[in-house]
Amino acid sequence: MDTGTHLVIGLGLAGLSHIDPVIAADSTLATAVFIGTVLGQQAPDSDTLFRFRGNASYIKNHRGKSHSLPAIFLWTVLITGLISWFFPAASLFHLGLWVFIAVSLHVFIDCFNAYGTQAAYPLTHRWISWNIIHIFDPVIFVGHVVAIMIWTFSLTKPEYIFSALYILLALYYCWRTAVHYWLERSLPKQDPEYQPGHKFFAIPTVKHSAWNVVKRIDANSYRIGEYVNGRLRWLDKAVCSSHPAVEKSKESKEIQAFTYFSSFACAEVKEHKWGFEVRWIDVRYRHRKQYPFVGVLLMDPEYRILDSYVGWLSDERLEKRLRMDTY
Repeated sequence: MDTGTHLVIGLGLAGLSHIDPVIAADSTLATAVFIGTVLGQQAPDSDTLFRFRGNASYIKNHRGKSHSLPAIFLWTVLITGLISWFFPAASLFHLGLWVFIAVSLHVFIDCFNAYGTQAAYPLTHRWISWNIIHIFDPVIFVGHVVAIMIWTFSLTKPEYIFSALYILLALYYCWRTAVHYWLERSLPKQDPEYQPGHKFFAIPTVKHSAWNVVKRIDANSYRIGEYVNGRLRWLDKAVCSSHPAVEKSKESKEIQAFTYFSSFACAEVKEHKWGFEVRWIDVRYRHRKQYPFVGVLLMDPEYRILDSYVGWLSDERLEKRLRMDTY
């Protein structure tokens, strides 16, 4: 989820922690848990610091090992230890338990969107992305904001407010999961081009009635469309190039980072007077007829790298960034 949603969830867990009578009866412990749940919800995303090492490093590591099984326990120990230094009288067990819940929930809910996490590392390096909840979901965010306001004005006890909220959100997640399950299995019936072997992926948007759809035709081609208000519509087709420049591009650290993260990577090659432009796109992310998540290499006729970029940019900004017209 986005940073703002993780923040309000951290506050929500602080309110929910009052279901524990030990926390409800101890204001010092409640304050320590408040800080712990907020930090616990933010800590896994501290991997954003990899931006300082370049976009390739950031893309390869964001939501990677910082969201793994060992990291959950590491974050719990670090945050609990830090807070207990300032709140020595706070129960270590109760504090650690709620920090653990906050960190674990961060990792768990991140698995529900398209970006995903490496939550099962080191058991597997596979990215887990269930494509059920958009990275920003208004229901989750607004629900927390309303509950926090009710708590702030002391309209009722926090254990009542947030118990009700999280029961409703659990039902909401179940409903979205069921909708996603039904949709992916109904799409072949709605596609007149369907053939055995085609695989469909429904990807959530911020609107509940709209889903992005990717159909993997084979290893080198995709259909990209949308499912809106009960109707499937194809918008584009991506055919992955087998040009020698594509194979050569896989030797660059930028493209290695891109393909390490994305299992929907597709490359195309454009020839220029100065050499080749190899552009990798992630077909899941189509916005205004463009694919803004890209990995691009500019190569001379001997396949030597002239320039490169990996990250999120529109076509116009990408051309300015790489200054293709100067080669």
